[in-house]
Amino acid sequence: MDLTGKKIAVLGAGRSGMAAARLARDLGGDVTLYDTKEEIVDVPRGVMPYPGASEELGCEVYSDLLVISPGIDTYGSYVKAFAKNTGELIGELELAARCYKGKVIAITGTNGKTTTTEVIEKILNHAGIPCRPCGNYGIPLAEVVLETPDLPAVALEVSSFQLETISQFRPDVVVWLNFSADHMDRYPTIEAYKSAKMRIFENLSSEQTVVYRAGEQLGELECKLLSFSTEVDADYTFDGKWIQLAGEPVLDIEQTRLRGLHNAENAMAALAACAQLGVKPEQAAEALAGVAPPLHRCELVRILDNIEYINDSKATNIHALDNALRSQSRQLVLIAGGKDKGLDYSVVLDRLKHHAKSAVVFGEIGGQLEALFAEVLPVIRVESLESAVLAARDLAEAGDTVLFSPGTSSFDMFSGYEARGDAFREFVLNLK
Repeated sequence: MDLTGKKIAVLGAGRSGMAAARLARDLGGDVTLYDTKEEIVDVPRGVMPYPGASEELGCEVYSDLLVISPGIDTYGSYVKAFAKNTGELIGELELAARCYKGKVIAITGTNGKTTTTEVIEKILNHAGIPCRPCGNYGIPLAEVVLETPDLPAVALEVSSFQLETISQFRPDVVVWLNFSADHMDRYPTIEAYKSAKMRIFENLSSEQTVVYRAGEQLGELECKLLSFSTEVDADYTFDGKWIQLAGEPVLDIEQTRLRGLHNAENAMAALAACAQLGVKPEQAAEALAGVAPPLHRCELVRILDNIEYINDSKATNIHALDNALRSQSRQLVLIAGGKDKGLDYSVVLDRLKHHAKSAVVFGEIGGQLEALFAEVLPVIRVESLESAVLAARDLAEAGDTVLFSPGTSSFDMFSGYEARGDAFREFVLNLK
């Protein structure tokens, strides 16, 4: 890709925007980096910073290419102002994908993306196919292109925000894990959210492969299809111990630390995706020996008085909460709550009724959850996460699990799910 002589406007001076600016500069572009912040630090050499950039300024900016960061609302007035006088609008992902020549396994879905991305990366590297996890996970794809342009493969976690700004993006393998309501504070309807996700398929042909959870409604696709499920018939299935392909065992899940049906499905998706790059089942099995889920995703923090304390802070939506509930084998005391994202939690009532003995709720959405959950089990509402941990300890008995699976985002009280999970872990480790 050659941007010599082109005027490039990059919106957003976070990690993604910085990487896009560096890449556009290296491609020969005349790059200006815009941000609403009053100061932009660590600006790449050869890039012109423009802090305090307003919508009024945006209407006066002329560019051949406008590259926006995923955290900026594609359809908001800020982007519209800068898009008024541009030749093309894309995101950092699209810019980087146009430059990357290796194999791309793109992972999307409402939940499980990070675990699946990590598993794919481990399998490919073990099989001798150098790979880096990137995208919505870890580092932007543009950084990979800048640092390791000849890398054979990437495990690319892709969010709906990133997919809003693609045009030519065509991964070799798409992994579609699941879909449920999320980000209703950004999208006007669930249909709009799904439409953004579905854009991952729009450039595929018969030469690409889609790995998907059986039962997901994906419409008509021309590419090769491989399904997986722990619940219904599919190409990849699970008998409680072995992941099977067409009825033949390929991976003993007990040889890994991936527990729960949701992690079995993540492993199935990873196996299917890596197989498309020539990885044999026995290579994948070797790679996954001892592999554990990432922090904040059904992470066992501690066992105290024969009570398990599970940190599932990454459960920022209803589907993740539902997965966490169904993945546990012990009687549960649930801790849930956080920011009000406009989600309908009635869909988990039946699961809650059959898997939990009580619940502790907190946060901006605490009152709503208290009223709803009280229909099926005893509920205590508290004002802080620390109080929730203490209340759950008092409710739990030997043999129970205290499951911290908030079911929504953390921004009413914390800077992100990581900070929230770290706080939960600290409170649990301080229990006597």
